[in-house]
Amino acid sequence: MKVDARLDVDDVETMCHTVRRLEAEGYAGIWTSETAHDPFLPLMIAAQQTERIQLGCAVAVAFARNPMTVANVAHDLQRYSRGRFTLGLGTQVKPHIERRFSMPWSDPMARLEEFIAAVKAILTAWETGERLHFEGSYYRHTLMTPMFRPEPHGHGHPPIIMAGVGARMVEAAGRSADGILVHAFSTPEYLRDVVLTAVDRGLSSRARARDGFEVSCRGFLATGRDEHELERAKQAVRARIAFYASTPAYLPVLEHHGWADLGKQLNTLSRSGGDDRWTEMASLIDDEVLATFAVVAEPDRAGAEIAKRYRGIADRYWFYTPYPIAADVLSSISRTIGAEG
Repeated sequence: MKVDARLDVDDVETMCHTVRRLEAEGYAGIWTSETAHDPFLPLMIAAQQTERIQLGCAVAVAFARNPMTVANVAHDLQRYSRGRFTLGLGTQVKPHIERRFSMPWSDPMARLEEFIAAVKAILTAWETGERLHFEGSYYRHTLMTPMFRPEPHGHGHPPIIMAGVGARMVEAAGRSADGILVHAFSTPEYLRDVVLTAVDRGLSSRARARDGFEVSCRGFLATGRDEHELERAKQAVRARIAFYASTPAYLPVLEHHGWADLGKQLNTLSRSGGDDRWTEMASLIDDEVLATFAVVAEPDRAGAEIAKRYRGIADRYWFYTPYPIAADVLSSISRTIGAEG
């Protein structure tokens, strides 16, 4: 199991130092996310500052863009990283697409599959020189004049991975993508029973073997070097679990464990408007729920626990730690995971 790291976007000098450190510490990959910052720009810095580590966005919001703009940036990052870029795409949810990005919403699964097919068609046309002709239900790309055609770079297509939680979207990844990024709001049981089964269904539809299709898991970790740090970490993870559990799109994970009522209660609280609703929501995440969604352990035990939890499930793993934590603590845990296999 490869261990990756998330790149927190700060000032340029800090990012330069961070990506060099992460590569030196043996991480397999560096990932950016699209939250408060652009997911692509930091990867240009990372490509310039590193030599071997894989670089990717996990994920960029596809429906906030179009296949041509995404193909452009993917082509350039694959060139500048010398073949080390992975393009991660996700749908986001309807309110964000319509109200935050002011973009149209439609069947997310079908549209994202077509989006990926369009990106692949554009990249293929650029690398081979063949005529661009892609016509689908949502996207149409039939014009590519020489002035706007980038030169081939010879590094091949970047792998394209999809973000997914529900079985239908995960199955779509098996049909259309090169990997799946599983949301941290998952459990080992849900991953085995739902996610891996759906991946296999998707892969079988195009007669593709599981080899080469990567399952990447971002997992909650609550750890600390002393009792105070550990308690702070646990409270932060409880709050984040409560936030995700309040989202209707993630209800299937709770239903899988018989906790549908908890999800509905959290959703009601999240919409209540109360000043203390987020604190109250976190208090509903008891120790059983916390331990089901997160590894809770001191640093010297955390690596072995993570390796045990995700063995046979994840090809890649990266930490989800929504609280301050020293870099050397995570790098030590990462080395343990590597040693455990």
